[in-house]
Amino acid sequence: MNLEDLKRTSGEWLRGTGPESDIVMCSRIRLARNLADFPFINRAGRNEKAEIESQVRSALNDPRLELSYLDVNAMGPIDRQFLVERQLISRELASAEGPRGVAVGPRENVAIMVNEEDHLRIQLMNSGLSLRDVWEQINALDDQLESSLDYAFSPLLGYLTACPTNVGTGIRVGVMLHLPALVETKQIDKVFRALHKINLAVRGLYGEGTQAFGDFYQISNQRTLGTSELELIRNLSDVVPQIIQYERTARQALVNERRQVLHDKVSRAYGILKTAHTISSEETMLLLSSVRLGINLGLIDDLEIPTVNELFIHTQPAHLQKIQGAELEVDERNVARASYLRGRLSNGRHLTS
Repeated sequence: MNLEDLKRTSGEWLRGTGPESDIVMCSRIRLARNLADFPFINRAGRNEKAEIESQVRSALNDPRLELSYLDVNAMGPIDRQFLVERQLISRELASAEGPRGVAVGPRENVAIMVNEEDHLRIQLMNSGLSLRDVWEQINALDDQLESSLDYAFSPLLGYLTACPTNVGTGIRVGVMLHLPALVETKQIDKVFRALHKINLAVRGLYGEGTQAFGDFYQISNQRTLGTSELELIRNLSDVVPQIIQYERTARQALVNERRQVLHDKVSRAYGILKTAHTISSEETMLLLSSVRLGINLGLIDDLEIPTVNELFIHTQPAHLQKIQGAELEVDERNVARASYLRGRLSNGRHLTS
């Protein structure tokens, strides 16, 4: 696997299938792990980082894992940003220095970052609401890696991590939700305040410190110490259906009370995407969010959710430049993005009445 392969495919989490996939884009679990005989990354020198990468890469080379390793340190800025947009590495790994990389599974549902904040960040994502399935898969993967790597572990505290908030299980359980109706009806802040009260974090599309482009939000646990993995998964699994119900109720209210206004908004969004000759990434995300909502409410015919999900990613700056095969300035990207959208959406698709 290389970046050219990824440019022509879509990840598991973009399939638009699985339980509640009209609202839940994907379920994701990350595990933070460190090797016992090395300092944490923020205290490790270049030689130590190189040795960490070497040991981890050797373990990842097990053919049973079916992983392809990408050397992030050898990549240019666009390629690194491409992997960030793809949700395969974090912004922190992209901007770090020294030996580092990521191992990616054939369906892109597995990504193992090496030398990010911790020596390993193991990630597994599936489309839709499937936290229990994701846990079973990532737990088996973690066990397999631990059989060949000596993890830093304390009988008293659990897994030792660079950030104290991850000590214990080292787990981050999350879902990515599309919540346009809660945003439209101005109920989103009330939902977020309730989540914060029960120690759940709300982040944007690309994680901590990012904005919620296209009405996408990541919701995950904040604490790991003193709570088991299954308890954390159960807590989030209990809360997410309530958020889904709030979003469904808000969508139905929009249909019942503001159908013409909603239909007009969806129509305009779809029309702009199909005809614009220059468009920014931010506007594209906003308009695609309306189109995605329109599809799920039956206002758009003959356009599939996986296509819209893919457009969210393929119209991002690095993806666009990879598809075009050239570095582009902002204005050039806006023109290329509009051209790409016109090409993808010009197959006679239409709005229902």
